[in-house]
Amino acid sequence: MALTERLAEDMKSALRNRETVRLGLIRMIRAQIKNREIAKGKDLPDEETVEVISSLIKSRREAREFAVKGDRKDLIAQADEELEILASYLPDQLSEEEIRSVVRDVIDRAGPAGPGDLGRIMGAVMPRVKGRADGRLVNHIVRECLTMGTTQTGQTERTV
Repeated sequence: MALTERLAEDMKSALRNRETVRLGLIRMIRAQIKNREIAKGKDLPDEETVEVISSLIKSRREAREFAVKGDRKDLIAQADEELEILASYLPDQLSEEEIRSVVRDVIDRAGPAGPGDLGRIMGAVMPRVKGRADGRLVNHIVRECLTMGTTQTGQTERTV
């Protein structure tokens, strides 16, 4: 079942069950998808629908950070609930070790790399983990691998 079809079915279910938070989020997702479809002039494939949901997740994480800084427990709980619902529409996320494996593979293929190659390595890694990993986590792992240095066998060693 396509993701847009799943969203339509879940919206009907949320209406029947009076799940106001879920219903509101699904409506927001569908509105964002519709706006992007109008802009592109065609229906969105699931990959682009996942991008829409990922951008909503990113904005919810930022809102949660502000709520934490403001010590707003009510907003933190709301953001957590929304993040959980939004995450249910994403494909299975890669584990940290799986991301590290992808990063090591890219670095091995790219040749010797240092901290200055962050953009080049991120540009090669992100298409491979698109929609299946948080960009901040990927960035952190790439920085870590570039700082530590990665040998051709995938083992890390300290560079000077």
